[in-house]
Amino acid sequence: MNQIQNHGENRSGRPAILPVFLPHSGCKERCLFCNQKATGGKTVAPSSLPRSIESFLAELSPERRLGEKQVAFYGGTFTAMGQEEQLQYLRAVRPFLASQQIDSIRISTRPDAISAESIETLKAFGVQTVELGAQTMNDEILSLCQRGHSAEDTDSAVVRLRRAGLHVGLHLMIGLPGDTLDRFLRSLEQVIALRPNFVRIHPTLVLRGAPLEASWGNGNYRPLSLDEAIAWLKKGLLRLERAGIAVARLGLQPTEELNRHILAGPYHPALRQLVDSSIMLAMARALLVDGMDDGVVSFICHPREVSNLRGQGNRNVQELKKCFGLCEIGIVGQEAVPPGRIALRTRSGERSIQRKDLPV
Repeated sequence: MNQIQNHGENRSGRPAILPVFLPHSGCKERCLFCNQKATGGKTVAPSSLPRSIESFLAELSPERRLGEKQVAFYGGTFTAMGQEEQLQYLRAVRPFLASQQIDSIRISTRPDAISAESIETLKAFGVQTVELGAQTMNDEILSLCQRGHSAEDTDSAVVRLRRAGLHVGLHLMIGLPGDTLDRFLRSLEQVIALRPNFVRIHPTLVLRGAPLEASWGNGNYRPLSLDEAIAWLKKGLLRLERAGIAVARLGLQPTEELNRHILAGPYHPALRQLVDSSIMLAMARALLVDGMDDGVVSFICHPREVSNLRGQGNRNVQELKKCFGLCEIGIVGQEAVPPGRIALRTRSGERSIQRKDLPV
């Protein structure tokens, strides 16, 4: 895989991000599920960073050049690296911040690697966003996964970072050893109470070379199925949306390297779309529950959501026909319908539902 990629996303207004991978850098423990060589890439040296930033900027479209641009240090535990090593990376970005070619820096680290001194250093060098690998707020699961930190460490880190004026993102995982749907949802309530700026959630995968491989191989660990992961993420996504907390990503970034390392688990390159499609199916079911006139119905939604309402391979349409005895289902995209709402039109009238109306 490429070490440097442009992960900016025009459609959401998110910044254009240059990810700099530092796999296992600063990590003092080896977590049960972890193999960052599969999920990140090779370590980028500080000396090569200016050239990478210049290439990143040159490849941006004119539109993206006008928007926010960030350098992100992903993988490992940035604030647990040696002080001089941290400074070498931060100093490499500093000229681009001074010239306003780069707007800010984001780093990823552990909840127990945040101190008053580290916060001061991060702010002094233009770090605006800190992503914390919380994974779960259940201490038993954290212990089983050999994380080496507690839920209280996450609480404390988020409070201190927010107090310092930094943006905070939390990384969560589902299906870890000892995890259940109920435990995940209780963790999520604790996360919501912390009010992070955003979260990322991905299902636990069994990766070749990770310690979890042995537990899976001897039958002591069973990963979630894809359908189970979608059901869990559907509930989690709806709760986070209702709380007004952004979900930056569901699932790991698809790469050839990741594909080579996956042994088991609910992986799909378009996991977010599958979850959104599941939510749309639930909305359609809620509208159809009262019965139909003659088996002919039409749904109306925003044009961007037509494919999610149909489902991959027209799966949702087929499911609705089977469950409700429908012979014809039309789906029409209309700009006047706001995202997150679908309307059902039948011979007897029209009714609608919003995404936020679904039970969580």
